[in-house]
Amino acid sequence: MLNRRRFLKSIAAAAATPALTQACRATGAAEDQLRPDGNRLLDLPPEFSYRIVSRAGDRMDDGLQVPIAHDGMAAFAGENGRIILVCNHEIDPAWLANSAFGTAYGDVPEDIAEKLYDRGSGLTPSGGGTTTTIYNPATGVTERQFLSLGGTELNCAGGPTPWGSWLSCEECFESPGTRGYLAYRTTRDQRHGYVFEVSAYAQGLSKAEPIKAMGRFEHEACAVHEDTGIVYMTEDRYHSLFYRFIPNIPGKLLDGGRLQALALVGHTSVMTHNWSAVPQTPLNKPLETRWIDLDDVDPLENNLRLRGAAAGAATFARGEGLCVAGDRFAFTCTNGGPARLGQVFTYTPSPHEGKPQEAEEPGHLTLIAEASSDALLRNCDNLTMAPWGDLIVCEDTFSHCGLVGIRPDGSQYPMADNPYTNSELAGICFSPDGNTMFVNIQYPGATLAITGPFPTRDATG
Repeated sequence: MLNRRRFLKSIAAAAATPALTQACRATGAAEDQLRPDGNRLLDLPPEFSYRIVSRAGDRMDDGLQVPIAHDGMAAFAGENGRIILVCNHEIDPAWLANSAFGTAYGDVPEDIAEKLYDRGSGLTPSGGGTTTTIYNPATGVTERQFLSLGGTELNCAGGPTPWGSWLSCEECFESPGTRGYLAYRTTRDQRHGYVFEVSAYAQGLSKAEPIKAMGRFEHEACAVHEDTGIVYMTEDRYHSLFYRFIPNIPGKLLDGGRLQALALVGHTSVMTHNWSAVPQTPLNKPLETRWIDLDDVDPLENNLRLRGAAAGAATFARGEGLCVAGDRFAFTCTNGGPARLGQVFTYTPSPHEGKPQEAEEPGHLTLIAEASSDALLRNCDNLTMAPWGDLIVCEDTFSHCGLVGIRPDGSQYPMADNPYTNSELAGICFSPDGNTMFVNIQYPGATLAITGPFPTRDATG
């Protein structure tokens, strides 16, 4: 499995930002082999191990069950060394039996039901949302777990905020009504396609409120620029946009703001996909950016990306994972590149990000990698920057989805592999102290806490 492909070589030149320039050593023997897992969940390097933190179907402390389809996730510091995990569940109303409610939605107490965003006329509530897990790394025990956001749909990825919350994104665009779905009738009372904010420190289910000013579209992931409070967002469509939301008040997203789409200076529009015989977007060449204001950001029709592209915005081949990476933001496009096997971009903000002076010193978009047919990493999805400076990327391909580490010098290594199911890996994140790596096996649904001899910045010099 490990020698089946080689990793793309082109990432090296562009990956070396000031925050990533320290040479980081490999993760032990991960370069050479992964150890087969006797439990048939996840293969890891020698000396690494995992504990199961969350498993679909288990009973939670609020009386509900852990939903399936664990997806995007973030870790926050809790009390007395505990770790708080807020995890998305990418569930449609037709999967009600696999949601937190199971088949007993009618028995859900009203104090829970009233906080759901879409109750589906009391028949088929939207089953997506988030669970919150309190994990004790000292004992390896999950101490508490509960539903923290409910009544939303297909909560795919999102992103943590500097002020202690998780932005949970609906990867859908659905309108109210009743319809048949796989011989099952579903009812929606609300429009879907929004971002919802969940406090990491809530003690139970929070009332779900859509942040409509952040746009209605098929959201994927979010990342926050700490200096300004600006939120960047990806969109999971074949011709999607890269967005930013400039809040009226940093940290107060429900108070409104401006939604914009990224464009390239000197171009009326451009497809970054590089699907054509002559690629439009060169590797490792920073391109000056500009931002286009978007109107009617809560549309009745799923046309926000089309209107943005018509106004000159750049389009991307299924924007997926997005994370803070030093002084830049790294994001993946699952179907980009000539082989349609994935791209990695970075966005470097302007010193005057979101301000009028931005035009004088614009931000830059850089395509730093494209996977080819002999690449190790295929169809890159969720990603995060590890405490030691490498990017850790989840695969979402047809089989053998794994985790791939990318060092600042461009070299790579397999970090984990799932040869036992066709499930994608998702939700990659680290504990605040950097000692535990968390990842989700999306189907049927499990969160693993991985420990071992991770590299450290101090050890690399």
